[in-house]
Formats: sequence, C-alpha cells, structure tokens
Amino acid sequence: MKFVAKYITTLHMKILDHREIKQKIKRLAIQILEHNYDEQEIVLAGINNNGTAFAKILKKELEDITEIPVRLTRIRLNPAAPIEQDVSLELEKEELVGRSVIIVDDVANTGRTIFYAFKPILNILPKKVEVAVLVDREHKSFPIKVDYLGLSLATTLKENIEVDISDYDNFAVFLR
Repeated sequence: MKFVAKYITTLHMKILDHREIKQKIKRLAIQILEHNYDEQEIVLAGINNNGTAFAKILKKELEDITEIPVRLTRIRLNPAAPIEQDVSLELEKEELVGRSVIIVDDVANTGRTIFYAFKPILNILPKKVEVAVLVDREHKSFPIKVDYLGLSLATTLKENIEVDISDYDNFAVFLR
C-alpha cells in the first residue's frame, strides 16, 4: 500500500510553490526591463486565458519597477486546431507597429501554440517580438525560442505541467 500512495503523490508533484513563482515573476520582469529599457512601450500579448492571466501578473510586476508604459492584449487561438479557426489579437495590429511585443504563455510545451500565436503579428512590423513563459518544457517540435523563462524542465511526453495562478495568494505549478 505504501508503494501505491507514494506513486500517486509523485503523479501530482508540486514543482513550484507560491513563493518560488513570485520570485520567478520578479526575475522575469527584471529581465524583460533589462532588454527593453529604452522602449517607449512594452506590449504583453497573453495567449488565451492562462497566458493572459500570466501576462497580467507580469504587467503588474513591470509597472512596480518601471515608468515605461506596459500594454496588455490577448491572442486568441485554438491550441488543439490552430489552423481551423482564425488566430485573433485584441489590439489593432497597427498598434503593434514599431513596438516591443512579448508573447506570454504559462507553459511552452512543443512550441505549436506559441508558433501559431505569431500569425496575427506576421502582417505588421513590430520593433521586436520575444517570448516569455513561466515553465519551458524541452519538447520543441516547432522553431520557438523562449527568451524569458521561469523554469526549464525536462519531462516525459506523457507528463503534463499544470500552472495554477487563479488565486493571487496561492500560485502553484504541478507535474502530473
């Protein structure tokens, strides 16, 4: 029975707790500012719900350490079928011209979702486009480079990463 209980707990292992996640978010914000200190504005483009929630947290942290305006937008796409539905951006594309755009998601797995998140940006000319994630898994099938990451994690293909940032006072990342 001990083996079964131990096996079940390893299936739901917490890999980052609230304090660690807050520390990583502060570090990510500092790194983003270091690479964008001369920008007129930084645009954080969160992917769907989790990416946008993480982008909001990053935005708050950036606003605590800089006077540079930070704008938030959402990229909507269907990760399971990214070519069957349009990928949309809440901001007008023209508002990204000449800006520093950072695509934000909670987890980078194969890179496919982030790859397709670039689609609405391809028809304009931002100053630069970078990628920020809380957890970067090392299973890239698409040519995606993560510029800012909280944690790089080698997992098996069967394991999943679950990021819970819904409660601002109780963040957690689990390996399932």
